[in-house]
Amino acid sequence: MDFIVNIEVFATRFLGIFIEAVPFLLLGSLTSGLIESFVKSDDIVRLMPRNRLGAALGGAFLGLAFPVCECGVVPVTRRLFSKGMPVSMGVAFLLAAPFMNPIVFASTYIAFGFGPVFIGRFVITIVVAVTVALVIGISAKPGSVLKPIAMAGGHAKHGHDDRGHDHDHDHDHDLASLREKLLHAVGVASDEFFEMGRFLILGSALAALMQTLVPQESLLALGTGNVLSVLFMQLLAYILSVCSTVDSFLALAFVNTFTTGAIISFLSFGPMVDIKSTLMFTGVFRRRIVLYLVLLPFVMNLLAGVLINLALGY
Repeated sequence: MDFIVNIEVFATRFLGIFIEAVPFLLLGSLTSGLIESFVKSDDIVRLMPRNRLGAALGGAFLGLAFPVCECGVVPVTRRLFSKGMPVSMGVAFLLAAPFMNPIVFASTYIAFGFGPVFIGRFVITIVVAVTVALVIGISAKPGSVLKPIAMAGGHAKHGHDDRGHDHDHDHDHDLASLREKLLHAVGVASDEFFEMGRFLILGSALAALMQTLVPQESLLALGTGNVLSVLFMQLLAYILSVCSTVDSFLALAFVNTFTTGAIISFLSFGPMVDIKSTLMFTGVFRRRIVLYLVLLPFVMNLLAGVLINLALGY
C-alpha cells in the first residue's frame, strides 16, 4: 500500500515539475530557432564586447533581451554559442538570465517587495554569474569548454545572397523568404525541444524521486543556524527544481522559519543550477565544465548567504 502511495506521489510531483517547466523549454527552443534563422554570426561577433569582463557583464544582463527561465536558457545559450558568442558571455547569460528578466523581477517584487531579498538576489546573481563566467572563460578555449554540437550548429546556409542579382526583390519573394526562414526556425526549434526535452524528463524524474524519498520534515529539522540554514535551502532548491518564475512564492513560505541569507541563497542558486538544468548542461558543455557550473555557484551562493546572516546578526 505504501509503495502504491509513493508511486502516486512520485507521479504527481513529476508531472508538476514537468508541466511547469515544459512551456519555458518550448519558449527557449522557439527563441533558439528564431536566432538560428534571423541572427547572423557576423552580427554576434560585431556586437560582442571585446574584453572578457565586458562580455561577462553583458551576458549577465542579456536576459533582459531574452526573458527565459532555467529550462529555456540552455537551448538559447547553445544557439548563441554556435553563432559565435564568447564563452564568458554565454556562461554569464546561462547563470543570470533565469532571474535577470522582467517576469522574474515582477514575481520577486510581488512576493518580497523592494527590500533585502530583492536587492540581495539581484546583486548575488550578477556577482556569481560574472565571476564564474570569468573563471571558466579566462584561459579556456571554446573547444575545451563546449561540446562540438554547441559550436558546429548554425553555420549551414539556407538560401543565397542576392545582392549581385540584376533585379530587385519583389514583395512575393520577400514573403517567400520570410516564410522559409520561419519554417526553418520552427524546424530548428522542434529539434532543439526534443533533444533538450529528454534531459528535462530525466531531471524532472530525479527531482520528483528525491522529493518522494527524502522526508521534508527531516530536512526542515536541519535548517537552523547561519550556515546550516543556507546549506539546506540551497540543497532544497537543487532538489525541488522549481521554475524561477514562481520560486519567490515558494520561498515566501519559509520566511518565518529560515534566515534571510538562506532565503536569498535559495532564490539566487536555484535558478542557476538544479537537477534538470544540470542534466541539460551536459548537452552543451564538457563534463568538467558542468562540474564547475554546479560547484562554483553552489560555494559562492553559500558564502554569500552566510555573510548576509552574519551581517544581519542571525
